[in-house]
Amino acid sequence: MADGRRLERGWWQPLTLWRRLLLLPLSWLYGALAALHRALARPAERLPVPVIVIGNLIAGGAGKTPTVLATVELLRRAGWVPGIVSRGYGRQGDEPVLVRADSTPQAVGDEPLLLQRRSGAPVAVARDRVAAAQALLQAHAEIDVIVSDDGLQHRRLPRDAQVVVFDERGAGNGHLLPAGPLREPLPASPPPRTLVLYNAERPSTAWPGFRAARRLAGALSLADWWAGRPPSAAALASLRGRPLLAAAGMAAPQRFFTMLDAAGLQVIPCPLPDHHDYAELPWPPRTADVVVTEKDAVKLRPERIGGATRVWVVTLDFAPEPAYADALLALLPARTHA
Repeated sequence: MADGRRLERGWWQPLTLWRRLLLLPLSWLYGALAALHRALARPAERLPVPVIVIGNLIAGGAGKTPTVLATVELLRRAGWVPGIVSRGYGRQGDEPVLVRADSTPQAVGDEPLLLQRRSGAPVAVARDRVAAAQALLQAHAEIDVIVSDDGLQHRRLPRDAQVVVFDERGAGNGHLLPAGPLREPLPASPPPRTLVLYNAERPSTAWPGFRAARRLAGALSLADWWAGRPPSAAALASLRGRPLLAAAGMAAPQRFFTMLDAAGLQVIPCPLPDHHDYAELPWPPRTADVVVTEKDAVKLRPERIGGATRVWVVTLDFAPEPAYADALLALLPARTHA
């Protein structure tokens, strides 16, 4: 684990000599295999509704999940009825499964379960995104647009628009895996029908794009989060002055810790691997107050938290600039029904 994190830290700085010697040949091999995969990929299959693919060009997270949630909401405001498909990373099995409110992260993946709880939209998971979309449309005839959580490299999935998300790290050192963070080469300009959304204060690559503002929306107890109650700024403010342990199982946990610090909270960081399963609680039994993200909360049932520990869920408010909605809707066909 430590070696993996050290490898990832090197993605965001120029290559050292030993990385050039050891990792660049592997990056060239990765690039050649990826190009071969693209050349041999089957043509995209047609679906009866438009598709929007949201993803990263870099390994790890850059704000994809909040972008999916924000996009689903703006589609609803425009009169569309969206559904969501996802790979369901870390789940058991590859076949299409519809996500229900009582689904488990083991069965459907943590992010799809969070997307279903937060958006209320129908969600289906499968290794084959086309199969997931077909299962979703069969179960929910009212859906007239599909949003794919990830899938930029899933060539069989058709797309009317795709959204590439970057955070403040941009494309890192610009190299392919494993020497850098890129899953595919970064061309000089975005492909056709591609929008770029920066989950950052300013653009972090040469690509033109839109910006999204992010801030902490509030906090609530783990039990209240599972009950579907809204967060409050007052609950977040009440945590100031307390010693807090902050646990975050995500690709870039430091971003969460920095936002907590900026909100005036005194936290002891507890970074965890992305998609951490919480098979065991990662904090000492006598810990008084713990704060987690919603991605962590979806794997923590209140009845598992024993003793005097209080677990608080801190939620995120993520808002793309208004021009993002206009540009995205312009790429979709005209709606065919009211």
